[in-house]
Amino acid sequence: MLTATYTLVALSVEQSSVRMSLQSFQRYVQANFLGQNEVTMAQLQYACDSLNRLYQACHWRKIEMYLIPAIRQATERADHLLDELSALNNAALDIVTTIQEQVGNMTLQSDRHVTQVCANIDEFCTALLKRLEKEERELFAVARSVICGEAWFSIANQFLLHDARTREARRGKAAAAAVIPLPLPLPLPLPLPLPLPPAPNPPADGGSATQRRRGEYAPQAAVGE
Repeated sequence: MLTATYTLVALSVEQSSVRMSLQSFQRYVQANFLGQNEVTMAQLQYACDSLNRLYQACHWRKIEMYLIPAIRQATERADHLLDELSALNNAALDIVTTIQEQVGNMTLQSDRHVTQVCANIDEFCTALLKRLEKEERELFAVARSVICGEAWFSIANQFLLHDARTREARRGKAAAAAVIPLPLPLPLPLPLPLPLPPAPNPPADGGSATQRRRGEYAPQAAVGE
């Protein structure tokens, strides 16, 4: 059961991270949206982007990818609980779609619009926080009772492979961001050709210029002298 304990502890850490992100976003909305007569489109777009990121963070958790499929394979007794969790997830997704449509249709922001957006964001966070609570209080207990030892080993191995892929992807992104393209060097100018020295004029009597300079040449006497 040590493997089961390790797996559930790892899931609890992931749950805690997602919960803190949801609660932090709730506080941000309460501090920056509530009580405002109007908000900028940049603020609304930031809220939409944040909601989408939070939903994706919940959707791609290890509990969704590995634990819930293992429970479905092990027993049908948890189907009602899994349906409840799925309903909470779908409710959060519907809220994201609704807020995106609201933001897209807003040409003039008023206090009524702001209040409506804040209420929807709070409902989104509440739905996902409720799901996290039900998973920890009910789903983990079901998992301990229906998943056998070999299945826990398989889940733990999947966790390790998942973490390794995640680390590798992060290293790849960091390496890509650190590469700064260097400018190509400018081509060097080609050297100009040196001028050729003028060709020496040969002496009229046939002696070479070198012989004349060295004093080695004496003109031959004409025949008959």
